Amino acid sequence: MTETAAPQEQAAPLFNIEKLYVKDLSLEIPGAPAIFLQRENPHIDLQLQTKAAAVEEGVFEVEVTVTVTAKLPEKDQVMFLIEAKQAGIFQVRNMPPQELETVLAVLCPNILYPYLREVVSDLAVRGGFAPVLLNPINFDAIYQQQKEQAQAQAGAAEVKH
Repeated sequence: MTETAAPQEQAAPLFNIEKLYVKDLSLEIPGAPAIFLQRENPHIDLQLQTKAAAVEEGVFEVEVTVTVTAKLPEKDQVMFLIEAKQAGIFQVRNMPPQELETVLAVLCPNILYPYLREVVSDLAVRGGFAPVLLNPINFDAIYQQQKEQAQAQAGAAEVKH
């Protein structure tokens, strides 16, 4: 009786942070120096984006980009504009596609976001303004919402055909 070799077990999932870095950073103060004489509290508008791309097999770059616009509400004048992109290189191997998608859309942005919050706050202070304290973000909820929208759009496209 010959023994058959056991099927090779699938390797355990692997997740490593290779590098975290500020990829892009800018501060614009279009009304300086007069804007510093204003005493009104600005209205803060926040735009957030995430992006993931493969760098090589099992290695991904994930970016979280935020645009913070502070405007004087009554004058519709921009006090300052901060654009910051925090990125990281992550090694992710031996994961099913659905789990990989979740890691890149939820776990990695959750790792990057605290660094991005610090960069934005520090840059506002260095620009002569009060710190901008960005609220925590639930990347899991955003991911689920995007998936639901994609499914709804796919369903609507099928109905049209």
